[in-house]
Amino acid sequence: MSVALRKASEMESSPLETGGVVVARRHGRGAQTNRSGRYEPISYEPTDDGWESLAELVALSTEVQEVPARRIITRNESPDIGFDRSINPYRGCEHGCIYCFARPTHAFLGLSPGLDFETKLFAKTNAADALKRELAEPGYSVRTIAIGTNTDPYQPIERRYRIMRRILEVLDATNHPVGIVTKSSLVLRDLDILTSMAKRGLVRVALSVTTLDRRLARAMEPRASTPDKRIETLEKLVKAGIPTSVMVAPVIPGLTDMEMERILERVAVIGVKQAGYILLRLPLEIGDLFTEWLKENCPDRANRVLSLMRSTRGGKLYDAKWGERMVGDGPYAWMIGRRFEMAAERLGFNQDEYVPLRKDLFTPPVLPGQQLRLL
Repeated sequence: MSVALRKASEMESSPLETGGVVVARRHGRGAQTNRSGRYEPISYEPTDDGWESLAELVALSTEVQEVPARRIITRNESPDIGFDRSINPYRGCEHGCIYCFARPTHAFLGLSPGLDFETKLFAKTNAADALKRELAEPGYSVRTIAIGTNTDPYQPIERRYRIMRRILEVLDATNHPVGIVTKSSLVLRDLDILTSMAKRGLVRVALSVTTLDRRLARAMEPRASTPDKRIETLEKLVKAGIPTSVMVAPVIPGLTDMEMERILERVAVIGVKQAGYILLRLPLEIGDLFTEWLKENCPDRANRVLSLMRSTRGGKLYDAKWGERMVGDGPYAWMIGRRFEMAAERLGFNQDEYVPLRKDLFTPPVLPGQQLRLL
């Protein structure tokens, strides 16, 4: 697929004009700007002062703040989401995916959903202890916990903090079911725990593959694993006997939707049996951030992509209506859905009867000072 992208060296050093505002491309980052969040009383935008100072911007470093979590399991009642609870070990995500629907959550912290989201991160360092406390509560009812549905639990800082690994150790020890979604090959670090849990029917792992175009992925998902690395990771998970699926997500009309069949073909030959897709979602600040990114990185396609997006969302860039927000509406969205279904059927995806993860093995943890259970 041919995609109009500037060379990395040009993006690092050249100022650019976007909507009348001069900004500078940050190497290794997804967002073009650091727009103020929607709750801030004052909005800040970069402006050229005539001294070309924006061209001298240094690389942004990642800042991590360690924060304690009183509770770690988040509940939801959304009718179009297949889980009712999740864990997010981190707030913000260094992967920097420009389309990430979690970006607007940084506005609640008084930070920008733009560059702040991928550079100012929060690590819930006591997550494993908080999880133990919640699982030990007398009224706790077991259901699969989803991890990776908001920010990626295997983003780069996980190598240092190892919060996800400690969470898995708790779930493994208590025989608690878990579903994981990631874009990172770092998940293979925890293959020992995942393999053990898979033998007891306690875990599923999904990897998201947006595009096979390495250059496009580098611009769109700057610090996530490369597409080839993700497919290699899927293959290793399958060989280890871990129930594995691929998410073609998000599907971006006019930019990546033509790759759906090729992505499914690549993962079918390595033994992946389950697949799904989600249409690009652009809630709140993401609409402006994605538009900026699109006009800078894919100027020849920008207007068509935005037009197609509106055609799948009732004339708007986004519609949060339940039942439609994941797949869109209209002829183009219908065509994407039918193409996915036909390719999945042809390649043998989603043919096996769905077997839910086991809940009957759960053994609540015993906290210090608690009486041991007899049964």
